[in-house]
Amino acid sequence: MDSRRPPLAPAYRTLPEYVRHWVELTPHRRAFTFVDHPTPNSRGVHRTLTWQRLDLRVRALAARLAEQAEPGARVALLCPQGTEYITGFLAALAAGMVAVPLYPPGLPGQGDRLVGVLGNARPAVVVTTGRVLAEVTDFCERAEVQVLAADRVPDTAALDWRAPEPDSDATAYLQYTSGSTRAPAGVEITHANVVANARQALAAYGADAHPVTCVGWLPLYHDMGLVLSVAAPVVRGVPSVLMDPAAFLHEPARWLRLLAAHPRALSAAPNFAYDYCASTVTEAQKEGLRLDGVAALINGSEPVRPGTADRFHAAFAAQGLAAEAHCPSYGLAEATVFVSAARPGRPLGRFALDRDALAAGKALPARPEDPRAVLLAGCGTPVGQRVRIVDPVAHALVAEGEVGEIWVQGANVGRGYWNNSAGTRRVFGASLGADAPGGWLRTGDLGTVLDGQLIVTGRLKDLIVVDGRNHYPQDVEATAQDAHQAVRRDRLAAFGVPGGTGGVGGAGERVVVVAEHTRTTSLADLDVPALTRAVRAAVSARHGLRLADVVLVAPGTVPRTSSGKVSRALTRARYLEGDYATESAG
Repeated sequence: MDSRRPPLAPAYRTLPEYVRHWVELTPHRRAFTFVDHPTPNSRGVHRTLTWQRLDLRVRALAARLAEQAEPGARVALLCPQGTEYITGFLAALAAGMVAVPLYPPGLPGQGDRLVGVLGNARPAVVVTTGRVLAEVTDFCERAEVQVLAADRVPDTAALDWRAPEPDSDATAYLQYTSGSTRAPAGVEITHANVVANARQALAAYGADAHPVTCVGWLPLYHDMGLVLSVAAPVVRGVPSVLMDPAAFLHEPARWLRLLAAHPRALSAAPNFAYDYCASTVTEAQKEGLRLDGVAALINGSEPVRPGTADRFHAAFAAQGLAAEAHCPSYGLAEATVFVSAARPGRPLGRFALDRDALAAGKALPARPEDPRAVLLAGCGTPVGQRVRIVDPVAHALVAEGEVGEIWVQGANVGRGYWNNSAGTRRVFGASLGADAPGGWLRTGDLGTVLDGQLIVTGRLKDLIVVDGRNHYPQDVEATAQDAHQAVRRDRLAAFGVPGGTGGVGGAGERVVVVAEHTRTTSLADLDVPALTRAVRAAVSARHGLRLADVVLVAPGTVPRTSSGKVSRALTRARYLEGDYATESAG
């Protein structure tokens, strides 16, 4: 599975070189705009950096960083979402240092992860902003690390500063994985990696041929947020408009208004965000909204459901949204982010697969209306990289239509894991034999190729195995959340635990579902036994599984990763530790 496209011009190999190019060519054009929402009812306060202003702020901060650390030192970004985050990231790169995109202390449920990442990265400097300086300084006190407020560095610091010679093979930043299935690990992304991946993504979504405006709310410490809202606009020289994730969650219509306000908007969101918009944006908020100018809406970071795309389009078709704007995509931090995408302007690739065959590793077609069919969206094809489907045990290619591990090779694949040579060899150094030499990235994701499209079926480490049959947890979760209206959508985890009796009449893992109830109800008002019976019956009928336990918990209880995905691994660990023992179970 290969695709080649001519590179974008000019062909620089580091982001700071692109910044210098655009400031010389179009100094007064908009580069980055952050739309702040200081009050709950705010329509947005725009703060914009031109390329000239961006360049000045990057050079000033890079000069100050050079006074405090040597080239190659790590610079941790503990900034709120905003333009200071962007200048801090680019300044670290310009100074020849290694950026570590993170977030300020206080992000719900992520404090322990932040401590662990800082302990692993061992930054020489922490960059933050004046608004959270006291909080960050207090948090970093024991680490004995210098803390710098980006917005308190004067412009005059840029005077007489000279950037070091760019080295495209050097590590530009450490992208820490979200930790959905394992402990967070820092992927070394080189300057050449991020430029290559930005080019690949721009080509995939048609932004190499037509100007776009990148519009986003994904956090900048997340791989897709960083590449789509920072790297791609810098490489292409197009405007980037971004807002805070919390502002989106508070009022999702804000994202849609930004899409409508900017020509040929290109944006990305996880699957849940599209369902969230379809269910919560009111008719009054849709009034006057025009989405016919949207170039592409990337749907990624978790399995993409065709039903979600359908609901989102149905909700906003009257506002001019084209169904062909929806682009299911696949990627991961180890490949910088982007791997494969459906192209805008083409119908959604829909695949109905037989659930029993899929459990046995075969992708056989089924009738879409069959209740035992699994409905999946195609994630298109790669650009500028190679993708293979491989038997994860034999390390041999599987036939088309068979499920295997997704392996990737390309200029965008990271150098390896920071300070983890064993993990680097295991994940980044796979080989397919003489006809396909080493250097393949093992993604840990399962998928297949049908009709030339990559279809992602699940995560290798998340598989639930009962009676020798594979069950995909997201498939079980989809069944469970459809079984009762009080189960909160996309806020539940299915997983296997050791021992006991598994499926119908057989031995294997015991299967557990931990689910949040909706915010519109309370546990006291729910008929919990009826809910658990409904979930058990639905899972039994559709999957042939007997659930060992169904636990209903309060909203916000199921842990999530820093990128917003449910962490099945942490939910499972908490269940085994008895943390949910006082919750409602059945």
